[in-house]
Amino acid sequence: MLFIGLLPPVAWYIGATDVGWQLGNRSIRITPESALQIMTLFYLSILIGIGVLGYMVHWMAETYEVGGSTLGKGIKIAAYTCTPMFLCGITGFYPVLWLDILLGCAAAAYTVYLLYIGVPIVMQIPKERGFLFASALVAVGLVMCAALLGATVMLWEMGAMPVFTD
Repeated sequence: MLFIGLLPPVAWYIGATDVGWQLGNRSIRITPESALQIMTLFYLSILIGIGVLGYMVHWMAETYEVGGSTLGKGIKIAAYTCTPMFLCGITGFYPVLWLDILLGCAAAAYTVYLLYIGVPIVMQIPKERGFLFASALVAVGLVMCAALLGATVMLWEMGAMPVFTD
């Protein structure tokens, strides 16, 4: 997970500094220093997000009557189900808004699919209980996304905002 989680920040660093976004006939890029700071925070948020989601899997396991749950098992579920999102990070090499959104939505859908399929298998619980468990994890993931947006705003206010080049 440490290495595959590094793929999106590296791809977006290269895409944001070398390729940039196209608006009409104008290319928008950010400075390498600014991109390095943002992508470092991006990587840390990936690691923290997987860790928190893994902890939530472990914490909620008792509610869904899962025997033998460990933090490691929770992190495995979180990391493996998020793999499509990590692989989708390759789109950062060439940032095109419509393509990024399209592939990001497809990766998110496949991630949720893997979660619903994988939770009952990994946690060794009936599919009905696994469905409820996975649904609770989706809700946790959505709350984490909202919290990440709030953290992004706070970090931008504290100086981690992008610096654009000419």
